[in-house]
Amino acid sequence: MKKPMKIDIQPGIEDRPSSANQGRLGVRVRLARQTLGMTLKALATEADCSESLLSKIENGKASPSLPMLHRLAEVLRTNIGWMFEEADGEEGIVFRAGTRPLIGLDPLRRGEGISLERIIPYSPGHLLQCNIHHIEPGGESAGAIQHAGEEVGYVLAGSIELMVGEKTFKLSIGDSFVFNSELPHWYRNVGTTRASIFWVNTPATF
Repeated sequence: MKKPMKIDIQPGIEDRPSSANQGRLGVRVRLARQTLGMTLKALATEADCSESLLSKIENGKASPSLPMLHRLAEVLRTNIGWMFEEADGEEGIVFRAGTRPLIGLDPLRRGEGISLERIIPYSPGHLLQCNIHHIEPGGESAGAIQHAGEEVGYVLAGSIELMVGEKTFKLSIGDSFVFNSELPHWYRNVGTTRASIFWVNTPATF
């Protein structure tokens, strides 16, 4: 039988050494915020806290006071219990169809017309990050980005244009790719229907 969950939050304490609970809370707050398509600044404003403190909370470097935790849960349309659950999906292993979070990316920072369907439960314990990128017609990532790691993808639907370094590729259903994330990369939907890409990268970047 699953043991009752113990939530360790001390009212008024907003900055203390990182703990397992803080790390779990941070990734859940970020997931809920991204699922609603909210920026860090928007959530901070709605929850009446500073953007810098909220950033610390999401990164597991600070813990909110109990009143702030209640405000965050209300704004994020969730509950405190979910924020501290130890397992995602079925014991952190299975994500059933129709239950996976769909995250709308911030157009100013991540791109236009793009949403991410989580394949791997959002947890700091995973080395891999895996999503299905859904790109609406005309949608594209917000400029070339580069970071440490490696990425691999498989086109499930539609047609996309992928730029890696100085090379540009047009990909259709069934095509796959892999590249070093340190190379500048960018993509867009060049078709007339929604494109979907099964995308895996390590380490997790968002």
